[in-house]
Amino acid sequence: MEDKKTSLLYKIIKFFVLLFYPKMRVEGAENLPDGPAIVVGNHSQTHGPLSGELYFPGKHYIWCAGQMMHLKEVPDYAFTDFWAFKPKSVRWLYRLFSYLIAPLSVCIFNNAHTIPVYHDGRLLGTFRGTLEKLEEGAKVLIFPEYNRRYNNILYDFQDKFIDTARLYYKRTGVELSFVPLYVCPALRTMFLGKPIPFCAANPIQEERQRLCRELMRAISEMAAGLPEHTVVPYRNVPKREYPKNKPLEEYTHEKNPC
Repeated sequence: MEDKKTSLLYKIIKFFVLLFYPKMRVEGAENLPDGPAIVVGNHSQTHGPLSGELYFPGKHYIWCAGQMMHLKEVPDYAFTDFWAFKPKSVRWLYRLFSYLIAPLSVCIFNNAHTIPVYHDGRLLGTFRGTLEKLEEGAKVLIFPEYNRRYNNILYDFQDKFIDTARLYYKRTGVELSFVPLYVCPALRTMFLGKPIPFCAANPIQEERQRLCRELMRAISEMAAGLPEHTVVPYRNVPKREYPKNKPLEEYTHEKNPC
């Protein structure tokens, strides 16, 4: 990964982040396949991508929102995705902050080991870049939660990332594995579970549903099996609303339409 030329500012930022951000251990690294794989985890707000960038073993790249790499697109995306649920009385402050962080965001996300993800006509570039990294033997980390609650550990997964395995199979004839990852800031640990293989013989819609379901179940069970701790949720809510990992609570979409 040292072949990527990084800016001096990014190196300075990374130095201070490493200095102050708690070191995250990795448990279950033996579950990582040799060669390429897709590692799928809980976002845990910024902790998932940040700990992945700093402490995940071996050659790896992280899917990140492409908007965070473009100066004009950062403010709207950051405010909507991170702070739209803040109390109305302080939203103006976060709106201002979304503009202030834009230059830093562009620096960080363009220098870190990232693959930009888009949901418009640039999506083909996302898949193309991902396949290139996989063919280099790298692991690709994806944090696919979105704003619909699954249980007290996770929010539901967007499922189009599964298509990466289909495209990789078409290009190489190899069925990739998806490795579940539970990021646990409270225990300062990233936990890796058993790999779940892609099945090229199944229709892609079935594979999207099956793999997302199995990955969410595996991550939830890993979290629930750990000592009781506070879970950092996907959504940026007040800390007093952070859930515990026990008991494992299932939610229905009808009860949680958001």
